[in-house]
Amino acid sequence: MNVHDSERLAGLLDGAGYVPVELVPQKAARATDAGDQGADVVVINTCSVRENAATKLFGNLGQLAAVKRERPGMQIAVAGCLAQQLRGGIVEKAPWVDAVLGTHNLDVLPALLERARHNHEAAVEIEESLKVFPSTLPTHRESAYAAWVSISVGCNNTCTYCIVPHLRGKEHDRRPDDIVREVEAVVAQGAIDVTLLGQNVNSYGVSFSNRGAFAKLLRTVGNIDGLERLRFTSPHPAMFTDDVIDAMAQTPAVMPSLHMPLQSGSDRILRAMRRSYRSEKFLGILDRVRQRIPDAAITTDIIVGFPGESEEDFQATLDVVEAARFSSAFTFLYSPRPGTPAASMDGQVPADVANERFQRLLELQQRISTEENQKLEGSIVEVLIAQGEGRKDAQTERLSGRAADNRLVHVALPANLSQRPRPGDMVRARVTHGAPHHLVADSALDGGLFDIRRTRAGDAWEAAEKRRQQLQAEADGEAPVSLGMPTIRVHRNDG
Repeated sequence: MNVHDSERLAGLLDGAGYVPVELVPQKAARATDAGDQGADVVVINTCSVRENAATKLFGNLGQLAAVKRERPGMQIAVAGCLAQQLRGGIVEKAPWVDAVLGTHNLDVLPALLERARHNHEAAVEIEESLKVFPSTLPTHRESAYAAWVSISVGCNNTCTYCIVPHLRGKEHDRRPDDIVREVEAVVAQGAIDVTLLGQNVNSYGVSFSNRGAFAKLLRTVGNIDGLERLRFTSPHPAMFTDDVIDAMAQTPAVMPSLHMPLQSGSDRILRAMRRSYRSEKFLGILDRVRQRIPDAAITTDIIVGFPGESEEDFQATLDVVEAARFSSAFTFLYSPRPGTPAASMDGQVPADVANERFQRLLELQQRISTEENQKLEGSIVEVLIAQGEGRKDAQTERLSGRAADNRLVHVALPANLSQRPRPGDMVRARVTHGAPHHLVADSALDGGLFDIRRTRAGDAWEAAEKRRQQLQAEADGEAPVSLGMPTIRVHRNDG
C-alpha cells in the first residue's frame, strides 16, 4: 500500500513540474546523502504498523536537519500513516519539516510544498476521512513491467492489535469498471504482472452490497488481454470463500500464490485478537486451496508475544505452522500501538520470553521453507526477471526474478549469451537448489535448459530506462537517495 501511495505522490510531483530522478529502493543509502546529491525535495512516506516507525522517522529527519542547515532551500515532506497519527507533532519535534499530510489527502502534496515555500513556515493538512481515492491520482510507477492496483482502502475489521483502521478509515471500494480500466491501462503501457491491493481484498464489494464481487473481479481482470500474472494481497481468513478459490483455479492469469495471514495458531489468542476464525477453519482453507491448486505457495503473517500468550498458546502456533507448510512467513514480535485495545491489555509478554519464542518460530519456518523449496529441485520454473531482486547478482553472475508462485529465483546465464534478458522478460530454467529463502536455477551452466522469452514488458522497461537515464543526465547526474523507507527524490524544473 505504501509503495502504491509513493508512486501516486511521485506522479503528483511529475504533474507539478518536478523532474523525478528515481524511486529509491529501501535501505539503499543514508539520509544525509540528500545533501551530497542536491535533492530539492525529499518525501518520506511513513508506516505506523510497527512501534519503531516513529524512531526511524525522527532518526532520518535528524540526519536531514544537518543537510537543511547547509541547503535551507531543500524541502522535506512527511506523508502516510505516521503523519496521520502524529499530525502537527511531527513539526513540533522536527521544526525543519516543511509539509505534513495524511492518508486521506495525498493530492495536496504539491500545494503544501508551494504554501510552505511562500509562507516560510510548515504546512500541515490532515483530513479525517477520505477525500480522494489514491488510485485516481496520477502515478509514476516504480516498475515498467509490474503494477500495483488498489481495489479498496481502509478496513472494517477491529483487530485489537491493529492501528490501520484508525489511520486509513473504514473500507471504501472502487467500482469494478474503474479497476478494470486501470488494469487495462497499465497493461497497455507494458505491464504484464499486476497485484490487486486492499487491507482486506476478499471483503471487496461490501460498499455496494455484492459479496461475490471479489471472485468476479478476479475472473474479469484475469481475462484482460496481455495480462500474464495476477496476484492479490491480503485476504482475511474469516471471509475467504470457495468462490475465490474457484476463480483462482479457473483463471490462468491468477498465479498459484496466496498470502493468508494466520497471526496466531491459538484459538484463545485469536479470540483476544478479535480475529473471527479459528485454527481449524484456517487449515481447512489451506486444504481446499491445495486441492484445487496443488502447486500453490502459501505465505502468512504471524505475531509472537501477543498479550496473554502462554507457552501453550505459542505451541499451538508452532503446531499450525508445522501443519500449514507455509513457503515463507512474515514473523513479528507484538508491537503495542497507542490507541489500540491490545496496548492496555493485561499479561504483556516480557521481551526476553517473546524473543526466545520468536527465534524458535524462525527456526521452525526456516526448516519448513528449506524442505518445501528442496522439493522443487529438478522442476522447471518460468521466471519474470526483475530489477533489484538479487542483491548479489553482480558477484554470482546470475539474474533474479519471481516464479509463478512468487518464489524468488536466481538464474544462471549460459556462457557466450548474445542477448541478456531484460527486467520484464521471461526465462525458463530448471531448479538446481532449494535454499530457505530462494531457489537457484543453474541449469544453463552445464548446457541444460535456458530459454528466454522477450516480452512487451521488457520493451517497456528498456524504453523507461532510456528515459530515466536521459532525465538523470539532465538533472546533473544526481544519484539515488534513501531514508531507509519508501522515498521520492525530485529535481525542480523551473524552466
